[in-house]
Amino acid sequence: MLVAQLGSVSEFWEANDRWLSALASVAFALGLAFLLNRALSRRGRTIAQAVMRGELSPEADTRLRFVRRLAYATIIGLGVALALSQFTGINRLAASLLASGAIAAAVVGFAARQTLANLVAGIMLAITQPIRVGDWVWFEDQYGVVEDVRLNYTFLRTPGDQRVIIPNEKLASGILRNDTLGSASVELDVQVWLPPGADVARAIEALQDETGQEVTVAEAVPWGVRLAVGGEPSPPPERGAREAALRLQAVRRLQAEGLLSPSDEVGSKGFST
Repeated sequence: MLVAQLGSVSEFWEANDRWLSALASVAFALGLAFLLNRALSRRGRTIAQAVMRGELSPEADTRLRFVRRLAYATIIGLGVALALSQFTGINRLAASLLASGAIAAAVVGFAARQTLANLVAGIMLAITQPIRVGDWVWFEDQYGVVEDVRLNYTFLRTPGDQRVIIPNEKLASGILRNDTLGSASVELDVQVWLPPGADVARAIEALQDETGQEVTVAEAVPWGVRLAVGGEPSPPPERGAREAALRLQAVRRLQAEGLLSPSDEVGSKGFST
């Protein structure tokens, strides 16, 4: 009975040894990647803080996250490659493809444009760090805090708690504004439009008296004059609320001075403040 069972197990292994080896390779890679990712997530932050003798900086935090995910992806890729190497047909196919330089170059070039382009851009972002985890940035028409920089995508959290997912390739090749890269606070920037014929000098004097800040003429066109009202620097998360309060304060003062009527606040020529 025992001999028959051993024989059946041996026959099963001989018939499915490649599949079992492939599954074992993938399972081992998944387990190793999970353990390494968990160790780097826990110990890496502690070690980095101990070396820096303080809180983990945004630069170190961004690089640590990227290295952790890159190591995870590399181990999984090696596990899948090892699993595929168990099959003779696939192994021969891969060898024949790699033997042809033209085909290999075409495959790599096509893949880089799609997937590897974002990966390469992510590596560049992690090294040069025009953005870091925790930075408040403008990209195109999106504003928010950098929540995570992953291998292929960067996640922004907007003030409304929405998530904006941006491919790393677009970030690396686009123009973005980082409000916290050089300083922890940003200047307020409020624009107020005056209708044609308004007394600009009087409006500037009234707004400077009201806000205690510098007021300048930012633009003068046939349909009105745009005034720029400055403000005290504020942390990026508070910028929107403070600009809204300063804008309302400026509008109310102009209305009280008779320089801006309620009908002028929103108009076809940009009288919206």
